[in-house]
Amino acid sequence: MANLTAPASIAVDFWNEQLVQNDQQALFLVLVGFLGSFIFIRISTRLMRSPKVSWWPGSIVSEGGVHLHHLVFGIVTMMAAGVGGFATLGQEPWFEVFALLFGIGIGLTIDEFALWVHLDDVYWAEEGRRSIDATVIAVLLIALVMFGGRPFEIAGGSIGALVGSIVIAIALIFPVVICFLKERLIHGMIGLFFVPIAIYGACRIGKPRSIWAKRRYGERSPDKQALAEVRFSPDRRTERFKEWFRDAVGGGISQH
Repeated sequence: MANLTAPASIAVDFWNEQLVQNDQQALFLVLVGFLGSFIFIRISTRLMRSPKVSWWPGSIVSEGGVHLHHLVFGIVTMMAAGVGGFATLGQEPWFEVFALLFGIGIGLTIDEFALWVHLDDVYWAEEGRRSIDATVIAVLLIALVMFGGRPFEIAGGSIGALVGSIVIAIALIFPVVICFLKERLIHGMIGLFFVPIAIYGACRIGKPRSIWAKRRYGERSPDKQALAEVRFSPDRRTERFKEWFRDAVGGGISQH
């Protein structure tokens, strides 16, 4: 019996002493819901894709060929949770319930992040790997915020202070956006909390298939395109690890 009560006691102490006392319980539940729904939907889609599994329910497709993606359910869940959270005015336990639901909606939505920017269904294509990258970034950012990290503070004492803090925030975010456009994701993520890293990443060469490269390299700057191809060769150890991780989490790329 002691073996069963010990983990429960640790969980209760963690909830009360680490989360409730620091008002982080809602954000923690967002993270739990996010990870839980993402893991569930990834397992679900891989089971649907497996030819050896016939008992798992498939996608919702109408007779007219309309495919209802699970990001739709995620968006609806986030909308309902957001409205419910505002309506309850932070009252317990409903605020925590809606926080969990909001996290579930995030997981369902961000799992199809690649479909936000591609008109075609690229879930199992190379472009669909961006959903895995986006999920890792989102999880780390939520965790950093939960443990006290703050990219910037918006002052509200006066109009001047508010405008000044917004201008500073935009200036801080600018190099982060460039990092993400160059697909230097780690630099951008860390740069949200430590700006020199974002500035460093923004000044470095972008990945050859990034949005930045498509706009500014290629025929416009073949030297930079060639440099990017060499710098981010698929044979690099970090690139091999990323591909292994993407395969492990999201499954292999479809050949069709």
